[in-house]
Amino acid sequence: MIRTILIYMSQNETFKKFVMKFPLSKKMSRRFVVGEKLYEAVEAIARLNEKEITATLDHLGENVKDQEDARASAAAYLEILEEIKRSGIDSHVSLKLTQMGLDVGEEVCFRNVEDIVRLAEKNSNFVRIDMEGSPYTQKTMDIFYRLRRDHKNVGIVIQSCLYRSQGDIEKIIENGYGVRLCKGAYRENEDIAFPKKKDVDANYIRLTEMLLSEKARGNGVYPAIATHDEKIINWVKGVVAKNNIGKDTFEFQMLNGIRRDLQRELVEGGYRVRIYVPYGDQWYPYFMRRLAERPANLIFLIKNILID
Repeated sequence: MIRTILIYMSQNETFKKFVMKFPLSKKMSRRFVVGEKLYEAVEAIARLNEKEITATLDHLGENVKDQEDARASAAAYLEILEEIKRSGIDSHVSLKLTQMGLDVGEEVCFRNVEDIVRLAEKNSNFVRIDMEGSPYTQKTMDIFYRLRRDHKNVGIVIQSCLYRSQGDIEKIIENGYGVRLCKGAYRENEDIAFPKKKDVDANYIRLTEMLLSEKARGNGVYPAIATHDEKIINWVKGVVAKNNIGKDTFEFQMLNGIRRDLQRELVEGGYRVRIYVPYGDQWYPYFMRRLAERPANLIFLIKNILID
């Protein structure tokens, strides 16, 4: 129930204005968001690199309403890619298509993303297209496959909460594309998504088995297993050991500020670890989705607002 409410709040402008007016909200968001400026993200990633952890850098933002804002979002990513090259940090980038103008028009969005992919290609970097709520799933897949016709340095995200994801994974394996597998952080209807967590988890394991299969490896699939679920991580370790799967053929991905102890443990065990590092002033929706994943954080926030 709390998770559903928090996800609803993440999409509500009234709640957004209310929460963002409290200085404590911004302070609390720093657990997950490294700052509002690019230099803060670069510094955070440099510290991760020192611990042998790579990153994917995300400039927060979504659902822009006009071409001008979409172009500004794309320009920010062009700047990010140049700064990654200049600073020498080990990071690629992740972006949302609604941030690039998907609500304005698919062609507007495609042109913006392709400009980013081209510069990333020139700089020997990689672009991950994030998956958003189900109204955008097919459009996101369409743009991803269109980009892959001419560019190999672009990957996609698949959510195990959706019934359709097995079919999407099968197609990705056939094509040998890179994919990040996550559980999903959006409110979805039961007619298209598993309503119970145990079923989402079971599907996550089923899809991971497919991505670690001999066929997937033979086709060159490089999976990013994005989870903080220690049971699933330990299960992956067992599959990898049993089947002699190289630790350089996949990676674990986690969110900034979550399970740092587990991140260190995995690195020490010889596994590749990549951290999702978001920054920017449009932190509210992302912050609320993180609270939805762990509602105990909300209790702390409310207590401090009331005291303040």
